[in-house]
Amino acid sequence: MLKSDERITNVVVMGIGEPLANLSALLPVLQTITEKGALGPGARRLTMSTVGLPDIIRALADPGTPYKRAVSRLAPHDPLRNDLVPLNRKYPIAELMQACRDYPAGGNTRRITFEYIMLNGVNDSPAQARALVKLIAGIPAKVNLIPFNPWPGAPYLRSTDEAIAAFAAIVNKAGYSSPVRVPRGEDIMAACGQLKSASERVKKARKTGASTTRS
Repeated sequence: MLKSDERITNVVVMGIGEPLANLSALLPVLQTITEKGALGPGARRLTMSTVGLPDIIRALADPGTPYKRAVSRLAPHDPLRNDLVPLNRKYPIAELMQACRDYPAGGNTRRITFEYIMLNGVNDSPAQARALVKLIAGIPAKVNLIPFNPWPGAPYLRSTDEAIAAFAAIVNKAGYSSPVRVPRGEDIMAACGQLKSASERVKKARKTGASTTRS
């Protein structure tokens, strides 16, 4: 609940399924948000995040959809991204990156944000940072480095601060802004990526309870 002196300044659509797969519903909502007297933020403060649907990314190049775009990267090579992002098997990196290159350059709203979750020993090496820089070369972009938020039983660990700093330095040296997101809500298991694990535990507990009742 917002306090009377608070206002929403930025909106990011992500974490509720693939936003671009429901574009016919999403765009009217974003338009309503930006209308005078609604929630307040302008189009430049609205971001649509996608795991990577090339055809729709190209369709959004239309100036009539002025919202910012963010693309989940996670890995600079297909074999690893296939494991981390199963959709990559259908839309491999080369196809996704071509769609990003076809996206028209321009002001800040035209700049693509690449979201890169930092996984310890998986995708955080200096060699992978250099591969990422090579992959996005020439695309007006910035790279958000997102420390992984672990949960009990998670298959990955968060990259060390040192690894994240070294990765960011390589990306910065190549001319790309690479801010590191500050994790919030992890103390109550409510940070990015942790809510799903909580809902899975609830679902599992209910299923276990139902099985016990039947027996």
